[in-house]
Amino acid sequence: MLGCRALMKTTKSQTLFEAAQQLIPGGVNSPVRAFRSVGGQPRFIVRAKGAYLYDADGNRYIDYVLSWGPMILGHAPRPVVVALTRAAKQGTSYGAPTELEVRLARMIHDALPSMEKVRLVSSGTEAVMSAIRVARAFTKRDGVLKFEGCYHGHSDYLLAKAGSGLATLGIPECPGVPSDFTKHTLTVPYNDLRTAAQVIRQQAKQLACVIVEPIAGNMGVVPPAPDFLPALRELTRAHDILLIFDEVISGFRVQYGGAQTLYGIKPDLTILGKIIGGGLPVGAYGGRADIMNLIAPAGPVYQAGTLSGNPLAVTAGIATLTELKTRGVYSKLEKQAAALAAQLGEAAKKAGVELYQTRVGSMMGAFFTRGPVVDWATAKQSDTARYAKFFHAMLERGVYLAPSQFEAAFISTAHTPADITKTVKAAQSALRSL
Repeated sequence: MLGCRALMKTTKSQTLFEAAQQLIPGGVNSPVRAFRSVGGQPRFIVRAKGAYLYDADGNRYIDYVLSWGPMILGHAPRPVVVALTRAAKQGTSYGAPTELEVRLARMIHDALPSMEKVRLVSSGTEAVMSAIRVARAFTKRDGVLKFEGCYHGHSDYLLAKAGSGLATLGIPECPGVPSDFTKHTLTVPYNDLRTAAQVIRQQAKQLACVIVEPIAGNMGVVPPAPDFLPALRELTRAHDILLIFDEVISGFRVQYGGAQTLYGIKPDLTILGKIIGGGLPVGAYGGRADIMNLIAPAGPVYQAGTLSGNPLAVTAGIATLTELKTRGVYSKLEKQAAALAAQLGEAAKKAGVELYQTRVGSMMGAFFTRGPVVDWATAKQSDTARYAKFFHAMLERGVYLAPSQFEAAFISTAHTPADITKTVKAAQSALRSL
C-alpha cells in the first residue's frame, strides 16, 4: 500500500503497543524498535514475504531493514522455508552434536579461510564476548582497543562509546556497567589511523586485541579509508596483538567471503552472525587454530551454550549460504543497490536537500548532513530531526526504513526493479515534503 498518512490505519498497532508497554520495558524487546529517536509509535508486524512487511492493520511496506540485515534473500524464501519445515519435523533442539553443525562450519571455513576453526553460539554479543575472552587468554593481556561508533554487542566492557542503539537513544554511557569493567577498554575514532597507531604503540604490552567493524554499520554505514584496515593489520601483527573483525553485519552481506575477502585482509579472529542463521538466532566466532584450540573442551577457556548449534538455526544458515553461492547473486545485489543509491541522490538534489550517501555492496547509508561522513564525530553532525521527518514520510508512503539515522539500509535479492522504482517515487515525494 503506497498511500498517504490519512489512508494508513494504525489502530491495531497502537493498541498492541499500549499493551506491550504494560508488560515489556518500553514496549519492545530491543530498544531501537520503539521509534524513540524518530517519534511516533512502532508498527507491529504480523507477517513478511519477499521484500515486503505486513502490519497488524493490513498495511504493506517495502522493507529495507530486513530484520537488521540477515534477510539477504528476502523474507520467507522458499529454499529456507522448505529446509526449516523438514528440519523441524526431526526435532527443534538436541543439546548434542549434529552433522549440520559440521556442514555449516565447513561452509564458513571455505568462505573465510582465516576461520580455521569455528565455534557456533546464539548471538553476536555472545560471539564477541567469547572471542575477546580467548584473545585475552592467548596473549595473557587484558586491554581491548575499539573504535567510536562501532557496536559489538552489549557486553559490559564494550559499551564505551558504542554506536547503534546507544547512539540512537542518546545514551553516552550505560548505567549498571562498573568502571572496573571498562578500564581495560580503549577507544579511538574510526578511520583515524594516526591516533590508532599511537595508542597501539604506547599500549602494546597491555593490549590483547583490536576489534573493529571492517565496514562500520552501527553509526550508519561508514566504509573504511583505503589504508585503514591494512595498517591495522600491520600494526597488530608487529606488536603481537590479535586483530578481530566483527563481521556480524558485513559477513556474507558485501561479498560471499565478507569484508575480509573484499579488502584482502586476514584477521586473527572473526565474529559472524545475521546471515549465517538465515534469520534465526545464531552467532559464530573463529580464527587461527592455535587460538581457538584454547577453548574448552580442547583447552582451558570456558564457553558453552545449550542452544549453540541449534539445528533449526544451522539449517536456515546452510540453506541461505547455499543460495548465496549461486552465480550472479552479489552482482544482482550490487546493481540494485547502486541504482537505488543513484536515484535517491538525484531525488535529494532536485529537492534541494543535503544528503550524504555511503554504500558498500548492499549495505547503504544516507546522512542528512553537508560534509562527508567518515567516523562517529561526523556521523553525529547529521540532522536527526530531518531524518525523523523523512522516515515518517517514507513510512506513510509504504517504505520501511530503520527508525534511526544511525542504522544501515539493506537490499535483498527479493527486491525487484519495480520495488526500486516505487521507493524512488516515494522518496521524491518525501524529500519534497521536507
